[in-house]
Formats: sequence, structure tokens, C-alpha cells
Amino acid sequence: MDKIWIKGGQILRGKVKISGAKNAVLPAIAASLLTHEEIILKNVPLVQDVFTMLTLIKELGGRYKLNDHEISIKVENIQSFEAPYELVKTMRASILVLGPLLARYGEAVVALPGGCAIGSRPIDLHMQGLEKLGAKLKLEHGYIKAKAKKLKGTEIEFSKVTVTGTENLIMAACLAKGETVLKNCAKEPEVVDLCNLLISMGAKIEGVGTDTVRIRGVEELKGTTHYVIPDRIEAGTFLVAGGLIGDEIIIENVYPHHLDAVIEKIRFAGINIEKIDSKTLKVNGNSNIRSQDVTTSPYPGFPTDMQAQFMVLMTQANGISIITETIFDRRFLHVNELLRLGADIRVIGDKAIVKGGTPLSGAEVVATDLRASASLVLAGLIADGETVVSQIHHLDRGYERIEEKLAQLGAKIKRIKGEE
Repeated sequence: MDKIWIKGGQILRGKVKISGAKNAVLPAIAASLLTHEEIILKNVPLVQDVFTMLTLIKELGGRYKLNDHEISIKVENIQSFEAPYELVKTMRASILVLGPLLARYGEAVVALPGGCAIGSRPIDLHMQGLEKLGAKLKLEHGYIKAKAKKLKGTEIEFSKVTVTGTENLIMAACLAKGETVLKNCAKEPEVVDLCNLLISMGAKIEGVGTDTVRIRGVEELKGTTHYVIPDRIEAGTFLVAGGLIGDEIIIENVYPHHLDAVIEKIRFAGINIEKIDSKTLKVNGNSNIRSQDVTTSPYPGFPTDMQAQFMVLMTQANGISIITETIFDRRFLHVNELLRLGADIRVIGDKAIVKGGTPLSGAEVVATDLRASASLVLAGLIADGETVVSQIHHLDRGYERIEEKLAQLGAKIKRIKGEE
């Protein structure tokens, strides 16, 4: 397995370009199952989750061509209705093929995703919603087996906000008969991006970006070309890097309004962030960081995917900060690894109490999940001496060449190739 080696203490400066959003492109790829025509996606991040989803599409019978950061996908005929456990267990977003397969073909067999490192992520809301649309579902041998002659529009209210649940049911409703009204929907930019793609494919969707979405089913959807939004979490990660140890970092290909809650908190911490234009930010570090409490919540609140990175920032703040995690019940696994680097953090239930102003020292650490791995890289950038992060397959799931991007900014960082 590969590892990341970092020698801390190097000031970062220069420009970095943010890749396309992993969490936007995955449902977009799944949406290709809704039409027999070609879907072209631009600004695609070359991360492991994308390759996993493309492998799944190919197993189902689709064809794709990858050219740099552009993918063309065509699913004329299906060869299999099954999303096997071997793929689903590596990427929970595989569940997103359930709605499109049911809507277009009337049948789907999708493995239950199983456990998740960051906490329980039940898919019961997906299943309840599809049943209300008229699907017959049963669990058998670890698989969801679903059938429907024709999905029919109805009114569905999610008992709690679910991003992939919202995306799955929106896609399913696009080819359902009649109107579907979804209430208490997730409002994340990635959900909006999926809706924009579906609308360009001919879907009839109203209320995009609100908690109530109306979809009038159509007979078929057509092909289109779609530009995937920039990854707001990658951009936020580089904002934290700049705040910790940056000297004028220019962050390009970012939509600042997708990061309002993150930018606000980082600014409150005393770090200067300037908007250069509609897709460019500038960040300067500050040696006098102020402690800030933060509570994760669904968009437009502070994203759970930025919690671990913000925690690293708070280890260098003056005073004590309290970070409350409300989305996932096991998302403080990175704390033990940060403690190995010298951080002073105490976890009590859903709260992490961070004592700031603690110097970090390099050590060997293990990444436990995607965002935890990013936090350990950030910590390594400011730690004294050398840090080695192992299990970085987590990092590769969602960050495209982050070590190369940081090296271009002046970090002493490299990938150490390991045996598979």
C-alpha cells in the first residue's frame, strides 16, 4: 500500500486548481442509466470512487470513454441488473444505481453497503421512498431485490435529511408516471448539480435547491453534456492549509458560495480570505488563530466533510474550541491519530474539545477514512519533523493528486509506493 511522506514546516504559496466534485460526479454517472443516449461529463475528478462507479456501469452493460477529465457514457442495453457486493462495499455511493435501474428497467439487485468507518448510514429512507413509488422490495442474502412494472408519482417526506436518498428518489421519479413531491430534501450543491444535469436531459423538476422538490415524470430522457461543479470540500481543505501555513495561496476553479459556512468560520478564526472573482479565492495564513466552536449540519450549515480538517486548524488556535458532530456517530476516529502527533483533544460523546496552541511533531499515523486522511496530511504540513500517513487509499477515493498539488505550493511531500 502507498503512503504519504511529509516534512513539516514549509510555507505554502502559489496557485492550486480545484478538481471536480466527487460527490457530484458519482450521481451524475448513475444518471447515465436513465437514457440510452450518450452522456458527456466534463471537469471529472480522476479519483478512485469515479473509477469504481465506472466499473459498475460497465458491469451493468454500459460503455464509457475517458479522455483526460472528460467521460462519455452510453448505456444502450443492460446486461445485468446487479450491483455486486465486491464493488458496493468499497463505495457506498453504488446504491445510487438503485433508483435509475428501477425507473428505466423495472428491476434492480443491489448489495447492501454494509458498515461504514464514519458511522451508521442506513439506506432505509431510499427503500421506503421507492416502495411509496410502487416498487416491491425485499432483502435476501445481503442484497436489495427490487421490481416495479412502472413507478408512479406520489408524495414522500424524508424523516431526516439524506443526500443520496434525495438523489436516488429524484432520479427514480424522473421516469415515474405522474408527479412526485419530495419533502425535507437535502439541499447540497451536489444535489442541485444532479438536478441541473437531469433537467438538461429533459427531466421536469421544480424547486431545485429547496427542501421541496417536484418532479413530473416523462417517458424518456435524452443525452446531454454537463460540467461537474468544483469540489467544495477539496477547496475547503486547501483553505485550511492556507490558513495554517500559507503565504498567499490562490485557489482556482472554486464556487465560493458553496463554501459560505466554511469561509465564515475560517474568517472568524482570524484568517484572511479574499474573493478575487466568481471562481477564485485567495487565502493568507495567520500565526494568531482564534478558537472557534463549530457544529456540523446539513447544507447550508458547516459540512461534516470539513470537520476533521477544521479540527487541525483549531489545534493551532489560541484557546479551547468545541467541535460538535451531528451527522455521523463515529466521525472522530482521526482524533487518536492527531493525538499521536501531539494534539490535545478530548472526545465526549458527539463533542471534541480541542485545546489550541499545541505544537505538533511528526510521527507515523494511519488514515481511517477519506476526510480523516486529509486532516492527517494537513497536520503533517505543520508538524515538526517527518510524518508518514499510511492507508492512503482512503485519500485517493476523493482527492486527485493532493500530494502533487501541495508540492507545487512548496510542501515537502511525496508518495511512497508500496507493494499491493
